[in-house]
Amino acid sequence: MSQDTHSVTQSDVIVIGGGLVGTAVAYGLARSGADTRVLDQGDNAFRASRGNFGLVWVQGKGHDLPDYSRWTRSSAVRWSGFAEALMADSGVDVQLKQPGGFHMCFSDEELRERQSRLQTLQDALGDYPFQMLDAAELKARLPLIGPAVVGASYTPQDGHVNPLKLLRALHTSAQGRGARFHSGVQVDRIDCAPGEFRVRVGQRQFVAPRVVLAAGLGNPGLAQQVGLHAPVAPNRGQVLISERVKPFLDYPTINVRQTDEGTVQLGDSMEEVGFDDGTSTQVLAAIARRGVSTFPLLRDVRLIRAWGALRVMSPDGFPIYQQSPTHPGAFVVTCHSGVTLAAAHALRIAPWIMGGAMPDELSVFAGDRFLTDKVFSHAH
Repeated sequence: MSQDTHSVTQSDVIVIGGGLVGTAVAYGLARSGADTRVLDQGDNAFRASRGNFGLVWVQGKGHDLPDYSRWTRSSAVRWSGFAEALMADSGVDVQLKQPGGFHMCFSDEELRERQSRLQTLQDALGDYPFQMLDAAELKARLPLIGPAVVGASYTPQDGHVNPLKLLRALHTSAQGRGARFHSGVQVDRIDCAPGEFRVRVGQRQFVAPRVVLAAGLGNPGLAQQVGLHAPVAPNRGQVLISERVKPFLDYPTINVRQTDEGTVQLGDSMEEVGFDDGTSTQVLAAIARRGVSTFPLLRDVRLIRAWGALRVMSPDGFPIYQQSPTHPGAFVVTCHSGVTLAAAHALRIAPWIMGGAMPDELSVFAGDRFLTDKVFSHAH
């Protein structure tokens, strides 16, 4: 990591936050030739990037806000080329596989509700392929599925990656394109002047005409300093990891996936517990039970790791993307789907930050929506 001795560092753009969101944006900026500085809090940060499930997931998202579905799909369709670009720039294979994904249903009522949700999306968007599978059809696709699963939905755009390899590829690629990372940095404040932002870190100052707030749970306080509103809060997810087992699952599912290394990842809890990123036996037991109900062979597999991590969640669950109306050049970029949306952040958000047109889908995602009574239902 670079460390400058000068007290004032000039660049074209400053990105505050070095997780999946900030680094994807920084990579896109650096690719465009922008002199980019990334200020990262470091290992004492509440890193959502460490705890995610690694899904590139479209299915069901935005059923009550079609713009979110469009935005998600715009990223999913770019993911293949994005993975190839990362491989070319970093030499890191993020292990992208997009064979489509399954959402398992454990009752006829769940199956009906699932079909209704996906049909709503198809009606709104037109081009939204999906299939509903009964137990027999599902077993033909996934022979090791358990008898507790009565059916599933399948959509063809879903996939998964190795999230730790993704974070490494983004860091390496961004730096290879000229972005400079400053780690262990705690931003004290942001001073605004016309055409200039001065980010103060102790005795040092980083100065640029553009600043991107991608600091996750640190965004609310930073946003206030540049005329933006980003009321995000923590939501905990817990994850279980098994020992390596021989390949049995070629598709990602919403709760169980087999990684490129052979381990099995189980998860998808959602808990309101403040800033506690620990684990709880009760929740982990429920995750394990659901995993075994889905694939009974997991009953005999040893679990080797468990962890909790904090999602960055807005009040309605949808992302916040906005340029400051009072301090142009300041942007907030925050979401809880940093893997799925990484391609869009690099390839569509970065050009907007550098003066291009705002992507059409983003108009509904301004943080100002929380200053009114208009709040959509939960995105997850």
